[in-house]
Amino acid sequence: MKTIQLGPSDLYVTPICLGTMTFGEQVDEATSYKILDRSLERGVNFIDTAEMYAVPPRAETFNATEKIIGNWLAQRPGARQKLVLATKVAGPSRGMPWIRGGSGDLTGADIIAACEGSLQRLKTDVIDLYQIHWPVRSVPAFGGIYYQPKEDQGTSIHAQLQALGSLVKAGKVRAVGLSNETPYGVHEFVRLAEQHGLPRVATVQNPYCLVNRSVENALDETLHRLQVSLLAYSPLAFGLLSGKYDAQGLMGADVSDQARLKKFESSRKQRWGRPLALVAAKRYNQLARDHGLTPTQLALAFCYTQWRVASTIIGVTSVAQLDEDIDAWGTVLNDEVLQAIDAIRWDMRDPAQ
Repeated sequence: MKTIQLGPSDLYVTPICLGTMTFGEQVDEATSYKILDRSLERGVNFIDTAEMYAVPPRAETFNATEKIIGNWLAQRPGARQKLVLATKVAGPSRGMPWIRGGSGDLTGADIIAACEGSLQRLKTDVIDLYQIHWPVRSVPAFGGIYYQPKEDQGTSIHAQLQALGSLVKAGKVRAVGLSNETPYGVHEFVRLAEQHGLPRVATVQNPYCLVNRSVENALDETLHRLQVSLLAYSPLAFGLLSGKYDAQGLMGADVSDQARLKKFESSRKQRWGRPLALVAAKRYNQLARDHGLTPTQLALAFCYTQWRVASTIIGVTSVAQLDEDIDAWGTVLNDEVLQAIDAIRWDMRDPAQ
C-alpha cells in the first residue's frame, strides 16, 4: 500500500486506518494489543481513536480506548515513530453528562483541555491529527436526514479554529480535521482558516459505505475542490455488510452474542439497525456471493477503490477480522459488479444515512 497525503498537511498515511472504538468495550486490553501489533506488522501506519471511546459510549468506558493505546505505545519502544496517530475531541454532550458535565457547547478552552487529556492518556508529546468529533451547530448527523434551522448558540467556528491553532503553534498537534461534517461546515472552516491565517483542515471523517453513500451528495465535490481528504468510517455498516445478519436478522440464534448490533440495543436504535438497511445490505451481500466474493471483500473494495476516499477506517474485534479486512485490499470490482452496485443503490438509496 502506498501512503497518501492528507489534504495539505505533511501527514502521509496508508489507505487503511485502524479504528479502535471497540477497545475497552468489546475488546479487552490484551486483545487490543494483539490487534495493534498485527496491524503494525501488516504495514498499517494510521490509527484513529477519540476521547469519547469506547463505543457504545458509557461513563465507565469514557477515555478507555486512548488509555489502552497509550499503554500499548509505552510498551512498544519505537512504535510511535512509525505511526500517524489521530484522535478526536467530543462535540456537545448529546446526552452524555460525563463529557464536560453535559455541556451543549465546545469552547476553545474545552478543545485545549481535551487535547491535553488525550496527550496524557496516549502517552505522547504530539497528536498527528486532531479532529472535532461532531459540530457544535445543528446539523443532520448520526442518522438525521433533515437540517433544522436554529440560531447558533455555541462557540463559533472561528473561535474553535483559534484554539486548534494554539495547539498547532505549541507543537502539540500537527494537523487538524473534522468529523460528521457538512459541505457548509467544511467551507467555513477552510474560509476562516485562510482569512485569519489559522490551520487549514486536512481531513473530514464521515460515514461512507454501500448502505450510506451520502458523502456523494455534494460533500465529495466540496472535499475535492478544497483538497480535503475523506476518512471513511463504518465501511461495513456495523457488520451489516459482513453478511453475519443475513440469514436470521440482527437477533438471530446463529448470530454471535458478541456481534455489535445484537449485543448493544443502543446500536440497533441507530441508522445501522433500520430494517431497510438490513434489506439493502442483504442485496449487496448476495451480489458479492454471486460474483465469487465475500460480502466483506465487496464492501471494503468499494471503499478502497473510490477516488473519494483517502483512507478507510476499519473496526475489528479480533486479529482474524483485521487480517480479513486488510486482505481485501487489492480486490478488483469489475464493471458488471459496479453497475450492479449502482442499480441496488438506485433502488434502495441510502437507508443507513
